[in-house]
Amino acid sequence: MKLLVTGGAGFIGANFVYYELENHPDDEILCVDKLTYAGNMETLAGAMRNSKFRFVRADIADRKAMDAIFAEQGPDIVVNFAAESHVDRSIETPEIFLRTNILGTNVLMDACRKYGIRRYHQVSTDEVYGDLPLDRPDLFFKEATPIKASSPYSASKASADLLVMAYYRTYHLPVTISRCSNNYGPYHFPEKLIPLMIINALSDKKLPVYGDGLNVRDWLYVRDHCTAIDLIIRKGREGETYNIGGHNERANIAVVKTVLRELGKPETLIEHVTDRKGHDRRYAIDPTKIHAELGWLPTTSFEEGIKKTVAWYLEHRAWWEHIVSGAYASYYEKMYGNRTVLDP
Repeated sequence: MKLLVTGGAGFIGANFVYYELENHPDDEILCVDKLTYAGNMETLAGAMRNSKFRFVRADIADRKAMDAIFAEQGPDIVVNFAAESHVDRSIETPEIFLRTNILGTNVLMDACRKYGIRRYHQVSTDEVYGDLPLDRPDLFFKEATPIKASSPYSASKASADLLVMAYYRTYHLPVTISRCSNNYGPYHFPEKLIPLMIINALSDKKLPVYGDGLNVRDWLYVRDHCTAIDLIIRKGREGETYNIGGHNERANIAVVKTVLRELGKPETLIEHVTDRKGHDRRYAIDPTKIHAELGWLPTTSFEEGIKKTVAWYLEHRAWWEHIVSGAYASYYEKMYGNRTVLDP
């Protein structure tokens, strides 16, 4: 079977690529990524050595490019990780998010309709539900929870989800959607909370925390997320949405303090800064459906996962130092610029 994985040079997409190569060695993986600021070919260096892996640098919103890729490669399953995903950036430049997250989804599904696929899977986010009050710990996001986006980013992802279900209803495209809680783990881009805190703490820089730091997120170790998506694309029911969360709720300030303890750094490095506009207070996922239907449960506790994550960043300094310095951006041209993009 051939999987087309979009956004595979990003954080979750790359972890999924490695998961699939490890657990389904007979399958072929075709990775498509535009290599925007968060796409990093250094992340895929190991995959590039695998004969079952191919990479194409392309924009999912480029209809001509996607048509050519589908016509030539004939994927069986499409897993769409490709997205602009940083909330702060969406507040500054919403139009970039609309193009990639909505139009890109449209282009991919049109190609799926034209060339035929077994399954189109949309990787979404719990942020489409809005937020929950801090004083109601009994409330959780369920698949039937109404969409109530708070930022241009979450609005663009919610729009894409609605479009996916419209293609299912109108064109009978075989689709599934997953909505996950906050991921963390290896290859996480340094602008996000946990890697930013790790990297700043290692340099004894201030750790910026929005507002009072009491905003709560449900943290999911990225490999557990990959396990869930693999189950959904192979065994999930067409036309269904599955919430993926780990009941690992933590306030942001608690997460930051945990990172500092793991690194043996003082809490005096914490610096509270002006809160983000429209900052959601609490996310919490109810994963009952995916557990009942597919038997999935996360296997990594937050305590175990954060230890693994901190250890990974300590062991892979070159990876994130290249990003911080900007050197990673030239890696693709240096390593693959003179080669055909489909060469292993």
